[in-house]
Amino acid sequence: MRKLLAVILFLIPSCFLSGQAPFPSAGEIKQFIGSKTCVVLEEGNPVYNGYIRKAMNEYWKITPFEFIGTSDFSSRRTDPSFSFIILTETNFESDKSNSVFNFLNLLQGKAVAELGEMPEICAIPLSFAGEDDMEYGYKLGAILSFMQNHAKMISDDPSLTGRRYLKYYNRNNSKVITRKVLVKEEDLSPALKTIEQIKAIYRYSIEIVTEEIIVKAIQERAPETLILHKVGPAGESSQGFCFKMLIGTDDSDMYYYNQHKIDKSNPDGLLPADLKRLAKF
Repeated sequence: MRKLLAVILFLIPSCFLSGQAPFPSAGEIKQFIGSKTCVVLEEGNPVYNGYIRKAMNEYWKITPFEFIGTSDFSSRRTDPSFSFIILTETNFESDKSNSVFNFLNLLQGKAVAELGEMPEICAIPLSFAGEDDMEYGYKLGAILSFMQNHAKMISDDPSLTGRRYLKYYNRNNSKVITRKVLVKEEDLSPALKTIEQIKAIYRYSIEIVTEEIIVKAIQERAPETLILHKVGPAGESSQGFCFKMLIGTDDSDMYYYNQHKIDKSNPDGLLPADLKRLAKF
């Protein structure tokens, strides 16, 4: 179970909120589709604010939106005519390292006492807390596009709300081998640092590329292409969690989701076990 720490700096005291945010009801999903989405900008974080402004203007289509400050969030969050995109800090009760991660949350407004009680349309691990915003900013377009797709999916079929959540998308695992996978070297575990090491396990289309190539694939909606979104602790940590997602650049669907606890046998990064799982199809 994860806990949320809202990054609201001057009107709402920073505190951990216990428990998993509730999934939305069919009525709350309908409210979201008719809502105006408020993107909460971060005090003192111009880099993140610049990235989220650019990505929203280029990729967000599902609802009208505006950018707001934390004071506006405080006054609006109980109003169901608004939904919110907000950066939160999250840790996991089972993580003895007490690692904290940034999550990008899409929440529906509701008259509840606590932030953690607001209906959660979607939440995506974004980065390790304290990581340079430059490390994830270039992927925000792909992440926002996926969040919209997820919201539309549960709007069309509310019965899918909360169904194993992101793991639901592993229904697409068998399609990965039909697409090209783009990865950055730094997102790979030590056992997969060369294309030769990768090909010994996974004989399908995969390339180790630069950030610029991934940005181009997202912007041009490269056909039949997947990008790896990996989130893990900074440095060479031997504990904590590592999250791994494959997102389509042409359809914004998720094709793979997995997470593992980091230890000596399973370091940070995409693992040989991940590729073996995908190659078996």
